[in-house]
Amino acid sequence: MSMPKPGPGHEKLKTMTGVWVGEENMYPSQWDPAGGMATGRTNSRLALGGFAVIGDYEQERDGVITFAGHSVTTFDPKEELYTLYWFDSIGSPPEVFSGLFDGDVLRMSHGGPGMHVRMTSDYSEPGQLRSKMEMSTDGQDWKTLFDGHYQRNKEE
Repeated sequence: MSMPKPGPGHEKLKTMTGVWVGEENMYPSQWDPAGGMATGRTNSRLALGGFAVIGDYEQERDGVITFAGHSVTTFDPKEELYTLYWFDSIGSPPEVFSGLFDGDVLRMSHGGPGMHVRMTSDYSEPGQLRSKMEMSTDGQDWKTLFDGHYQRNKEE
């Protein structure tokens, strides 16, 4: 039996790999009433024979790590859908986002009673990542939680 090989959708996962460092603008929210600036760092690598990207994230403020997360992103060729599994230092149950690339922009979301989240990751400029997370309690009225601009420091 021949083992499956990553396809074109899996190739797009490579877009996310590398060490990304940049500024984040945190907007006032229930988790951060004052908002403010932070430094975000993500180290993402291709894994599992090219079928997944594994990422580790840290947010730093005033020299202190204030938030951390871990992600696993996959592509389902049957559904033609990207799925991100997110675990973080808040300790809530894992969040599952799904979405699609439109060119070099990945839009993912998840939703449920009381909490809807949209995440946009724009890789259209080489070596740059612009991201934005929006949240809504009802899926209608959206507020920006953060936006960030990151530089890729090294290729995986």
